[in-house]
Amino acid sequence: MKIFARFFVCMLLVAVMLMTVSCSAVGKYLGDSGLFGGASIGASQLPPPAKEVDERLVQANTRFAFKLFKQLIEQQPHENVFISPTSIAMALAMTYNGADGETKEAMAKALEVQGIDIEDFNKAYADLKTILQNPDPAVQVVIANSLWARKGMSFYDDFLNTNKKFYGAEIQELDFNLPDASKIINNWVRKQTKDKIDKIVGDVIPPETIMYLINALYFKGNWTNEFDPKLTREEAFFLSDGTQKAHPIMFQGGKKYPYYKGENFQAVSLPYGNGRVSMVVFLPDEGVDLMEFCSSITLEKWQEWMNSLSETQGDVGLPKFKLEYEVELKEALKALGMEVAFDPGKANFGKMHPIAPGANVYLSSVKHKTFVETNEQGTEASGVTAVEVTLTSLPLDNFNMIVNRPFFFVIRDNETGTLLFMGAIVDPVYEK
Repeated sequence: MKIFARFFVCMLLVAVMLMTVSCSAVGKYLGDSGLFGGASIGASQLPPPAKEVDERLVQANTRFAFKLFKQLIEQQPHENVFISPTSIAMALAMTYNGADGETKEAMAKALEVQGIDIEDFNKAYADLKTILQNPDPAVQVVIANSLWARKGMSFYDDFLNTNKKFYGAEIQELDFNLPDASKIINNWVRKQTKDKIDKIVGDVIPPETIMYLINALYFKGNWTNEFDPKLTREEAFFLSDGTQKAHPIMFQGGKKYPYYKGENFQAVSLPYGNGRVSMVVFLPDEGVDLMEFCSSITLEKWQEWMNSLSETQGDVGLPKFKLEYEVELKEALKALGMEVAFDPGKANFGKMHPIAPGANVYLSSVKHKTFVETNEQGTEASGVTAVEVTLTSLPLDNFNMIVNRPFFFVIRDNETGTLLFMGAIVDPVYEK
């Protein structure tokens, strides 16, 4: 049977999505309140898993995931694409708490959360986070959030406290001018992803950058029914351009699997651990273009397909694969309606940072990195999303200089540095 080169893409997207489906007045300025309390505030201990999560958020995240994925496969046709929609959505959710006005409306539309009250929105994410991090003993899910603020910059207490309370975010104040500032942030990323992703911030942090909001998601799950390595063998893998290559395919069979035969595809669900988390593999029929298939997926179709899976006896052959992926999400998010958030002149993050006259805060980058490896034992995957917040200018404090006492002055040729004149005036005299 032909297997299309890019079927990994849908397979991995839906794996992450299934994990998701299963499941006052402005405060004082930061500089005044001393919220940082030194260098760091650690995240609170995880509460027990919530009994349920607001279904509106689950559906919104699913819609957002498929919309964003469609944009990325259009930008990168015939290439492997692997994202963590949960990581991206959660990083943007933290940022959303600092947005206001048209920017807040644009982000709500892009994230598909119009009509969800901000308190309900944040509580739903808090519930979702606790549920996802408690799947079963054979599955490990770690979700970590952090806010890295430029030392000396002011941020509103409400914004910081909300992200700490509902998202468990670590709040770090860091001198971005230090030579190893980016290394400190990247070390946090490396730790949270179990060394699978080692860098999300560039070596030199731009002087206009005032904050990074980062989500890291790590997943490791052992198959409920592991593949026997003795059955893994080289088979022909048929590429979308009509060529083929030899590739190791893992095999298992003689069991019942949640399976569905759709109009132009087959789907099978391969469980991890106790079965709460699964990888759902979609294989388009021969002659069906993978890009068109992925672009046709909607929330309604997804729900129909998930409800149509039924226990069926069969055999499965799954490629072993290992992939690293990196993408800048700015253009894709603009296409989803978030353009104003990236506009230095129009963005409104007035609930995040006290804006000085002549300056403005906007998003300059949303960078996403992922790693995945699937073998006979199971799957290990990591995703990191970093939202970079930038200030259009860093205004200097106004000064007041009235020359009303003896003074020294120089007339200088600035190109050569030549001092043409110099003088000391102790008693200025002026006559017409």
